[in-house]
Amino acid sequence: MIFITSCNTPVTNNDIMQIDGVISGLRKGSLFLKKYQDSILVTIDSFSIKGNGKFNFYTKLNQPEIFHLYLKKDDGDSLNDRIIFFGSKGKIKIETRLKTFESSARIEGSENNDLLEEYKSIGRKFNSKSLELFKLYLEAQKNQKIELIDSFQKQIDNLNRRRYLYTLNFANTHSDKMISPYIIITEMANANPSYLDTIGKKMPDIIKNSKYGKSFYKILERNKKINLN
Repeated sequence: MIFITSCNTPVTNNDIMQIDGVISGLRKGSLFLKKYQDSILVTIDSFSIKGNGKFNFYTKLNQPEIFHLYLKKDDGDSLNDRIIFFGSKGKIKIETRLKTFESSARIEGSENNDLLEEYKSIGRKFNSKSLELFKLYLEAQKNQKIELIDSFQKQIDNLNRRRYLYTLNFANTHSDKMISPYIIITEMANANPSYLDTIGKKMPDIIKNSKYGKSFYKILERNKKINLN
């Protein structure tokens, strides 16, 4: 017989996020749903799996925000046992595998998470190119090839500018989504206030008054003061 236990009780109203998922290959373990509250990552729910790897959570949610799904296995190995995703009201579906818990995760039902994955995908390409250029730069330094050193340095600087502009443009393009302030506060906290001001003016009130929106405006005001000095 298969037993799956949870401390959750299904609730039906418009402010509920329902997470249904499965972890292929997992027969026994514990899942912890966490999020940041006052800068502290806290557990808001848990689920014990005994049998077929299926799980579900029901939690009240006022606005889209980032959640962390931690897996505690009986083998004691905690490597890559965390999935970070953008939660939202309604049904969220998560499918993954035991051995590749984080990298195999497929998440459906959250528009902000779809945008986050799109952003991260381009970010990985920037990271790959940056690593490639940095290796070439170090090799040129080792061989004392001045012209190549200068050339690779210019390419690195140009790549950094492109990434900077890409992030700002992404946040500006999706200023009506919660992903916009989230990306700024996690990736571009030191951005030029004039760029941030342009993004902020396009945000609807529901985004401006959100948790991430308020943090965004704190960053904007701080950067304005720094810029004046």
